[in-house]
Amino acid sequence: MESLKKKVIYQIYVKSFMDSNGDGKGDIAGITMKLDYLKRLGADCLWLTPVFVSPMNDNGYDVADYYRIDPSFGTMEDLELLIAEAKMRGLGIMLDMVFNHTSTEHEWFRKAMAGDPKYKDYYIFRKGRGALPPTNWVSKFGGSAWEPVDGSDEYYLHLFDRTQADLNWENKDLRKELFDVVNFWIKKGVVGFRFDVVNLISKPETFEDDHLGDGRRFYTDGPRIHEYLKELAGNTFGRHQGMITVGEMSSTSIGSCVRYSNPLEEELSMVFNFHHLKVDYEAGDKWTLKEFDFMELKRIFNDWQTGMENEDGWMALFYNNHDQPRSVSRFGSDTRYHKESAKMLATSIHLMRGTPYIYQGEEFGMPNAYFEDISEYRDVESINYHDILKSNGMPEAEILEVLRAKSRDNGRTPVLWDDSDGHGFTSEVPWLPFAKVSGISAESDIASTDSIFSHYRKLIALRKEYDVISDGTFRMTDMENSHLISYIRCKGNVSLLVVNNFYEDETALDLSKVLDETDLDFRKCTQESVLISNYGDLTKSDDMIIIRPYESFALYVEDKHSAC
Repeated sequence: MESLKKKVIYQIYVKSFMDSNGDGKGDIAGITMKLDYLKRLGADCLWLTPVFVSPMNDNGYDVADYYRIDPSFGTMEDLELLIAEAKMRGLGIMLDMVFNHTSTEHEWFRKAMAGDPKYKDYYIFRKGRGALPPTNWVSKFGGSAWEPVDGSDEYYLHLFDRTQADLNWENKDLRKELFDVVNFWIKKGVVGFRFDVVNLISKPETFEDDHLGDGRRFYTDGPRIHEYLKELAGNTFGRHQGMITVGEMSSTSIGSCVRYSNPLEEELSMVFNFHHLKVDYEAGDKWTLKEFDFMELKRIFNDWQTGMENEDGWMALFYNNHDQPRSVSRFGSDTRYHKESAKMLATSIHLMRGTPYIYQGEEFGMPNAYFEDISEYRDVESINYHDILKSNGMPEAEILEVLRAKSRDNGRTPVLWDDSDGHGFTSEVPWLPFAKVSGISAESDIASTDSIFSHYRKLIALRKEYDVISDGTFRMTDMENSHLISYIRCKGNVSLLVVNNFYEDETALDLSKVLDETDLDFRKCTQESVLISNYGDLTKSDDMIIIRPYESFALYVEDKHSAC
């Protein structure tokens, strides 16, 4: 576990990372081409979004065969080469396992629909209630979570798209099939797994209407979830030293995540939670426009950091992934303070307690897509909600404004490797249009002497060097400050004060107040105390530090007379 705490994981959305064969889509061979770049960054492990055979209704998260590589991504030989070449550079490969559901084109589902009782029990079929589905549950992609079976009075459950049928984990033969899948890839040399929406796999014994919500309270962190995860671990990755596992947890709780990730429970290495990424939802509704609630963001960070630490849980640290808008556009400034805010956001998350995840392009500040027409979108969720909002009477211009802020395609635009027409990603038309920005690319950023990329490299190096970052305690300071997220990390006689301004307004930090709150004295800190900064210098007057727009820094103090 100790070594895990020093690691940093880089997420690759394969379809948008690097096109090696000129078909406009990223592929596995394209990742191999960029391994030296990823090694230079300092990442330890590369998480690949699903590369398995799929009809791609949800860009690979609708798996039709867990054992074969989709031809659009390459071949098994391509993946084997990537695993080997990555290992030579000290990089591990983490695969994305979608075990809550399969594609309706999976052989199991085809056999189920043909009436094979063995495979029908691999999924969740229920009889309807006359003209009504079994329950009033709502799919996370919109509409009913139940799809009628033609020529029958039955429905099958799909918590996501109707082409993604939920698996029945109550069936022990189904569970064994999934364990075999994991073991197959371990033998191939994979060192980690990310389990998609894994806390939804345990469904209730009785399916009933939800008169308070959309149904999620009945299946989130379900009744047998910990039993299932222990069984999964005990039959697969838990038998191997050094495996890294992370569970994507939807609408979860701190208490559940402690159990998922506490080493004594022997379930998963760590968890993703998304509460901090809903602070710009109006009344919990993603498809609305709202300025992010900074104080709520701060409260959530504090609750999760302290809650997980107190019970020895471990969490993934992130703002960006393939399902989220770009953080520099969402929480920062992707125009006037692009570099400053991108660095600030990186510092704010990398120096917390947990394992940092970097999403492709984040390390040089890729912004949102800024698409101008619905025809430019490819994401099934975005297109579904475009139609839903339109049917609710919202004008097209307003719908597009919402999509520009909230669509998953914001994080899925192809990586901007350089400033050429194909941006170094492809020689052809990309599967998804490039983000409508100029002057932002990996090549131009790395060329800068004060780049976002170099800031990420330093943050990664600091985590490996300083135990106070990888394994220190966490304490938020100045909770009432409406501009700053500041916190202290402590280990032994070493303490680190991390300060992040989330706004372009200047503000101030009173180090005397920090002393009063924590008994830790940072008042004598000088420029030599700065471990990392996005401005390069401190503006300090006596006990006060003037914090500039989107400024962030970390002050390091080592005092043999005073332990934290």
